[in-house]
Amino acid sequence: MKLYKFTVGPFEENTYVLISEKKALVVDPGFHKSSEFNEFSRKLDEENASLKAVILTHAHVDHVLGLQSVLDDFSVPVYLNDTDRYLWDNFASQAQMFGIAAKQFDFEPEKLPVQKNWEIEPFCFDVLYTPGHAPDHVSLYNAEDQMLIAGDVIFREGVGRTDLYRGDMKILQNSIREQLYSLPDETKVYPGHGSSTTIGHEKKRNPFVHG
Repeated sequence: MKLYKFTVGPFEENTYVLISEKKALVVDPGFHKSSEFNEFSRKLDEENASLKAVILTHAHVDHVLGLQSVLDDFSVPVYLNDTDRYLWDNFASQAQMFGIAAKQFDFEPEKLPVQKNWEIEPFCFDVLYTPGHAPDHVSLYNAEDQMLIAGDVIFREGVGRTDLYRGDMKILQNSIREQLYSLPDETKVYPGHGSSTTIGHEKKRNPFVHG
C-alpha cells in the first residue's frame, strides 16, 4: 500500500491518500485552495487510481474542509464514526468560528464501525475508537503495513487539543495508552498535523502520555 501526504489548508492539516491495486482512499480531506485539490487529483491520475471512499477520523472543520470539493468530482461514500454527530451537524458554524465561509452538508455519512478487520476492498483496518480530542474520533491501524493514521489524537511528541467540544485530557490520555500504546513499537504513526513518528518513540518521548 502506498501512502501520500498533502499538508493543506489554513490549519496545515495532513490529508492522506492511500493507494493499493489501482484503488484509492482519501482520509480527512482538508483542501482549501483549488491548487491543493488539483494536486490531489493529479496524484490519482499519475497512479491511475480510482477513488473508492472518503474516511474521516473526526469531523473538526480542518479535517472536512475539502470534503465538498472531493464530492463535487467523485461519487464516493463518506465514512464517519457515529458516536456523536454534533461536529458533523455543525460543520458550517465551526467554519464560521474561524472566519471561513462554508455550507452545511446536506447528507448523512456512512457509519464507520469500531471493529477489527474493517474491510473496504482492497484495504483493511482495525478501526480504533480514540476520543478525547473529539467525541467521534477514530484512528485507523493497518497491521500488514504497520501503520496508524492517528488523526488528532497524538502528534510527534504532542497530543491533540482538548479545549473544543467535549474535549477531555484524561479521556485522550486513556485513548492513547489503551488503544495506541498497545500497538507494536515499530508502528509508523501518521498524524493529522506535523511530521510522522512511531509508537515506540512516543512511548519514550511524549511528554503528555508516558508509555
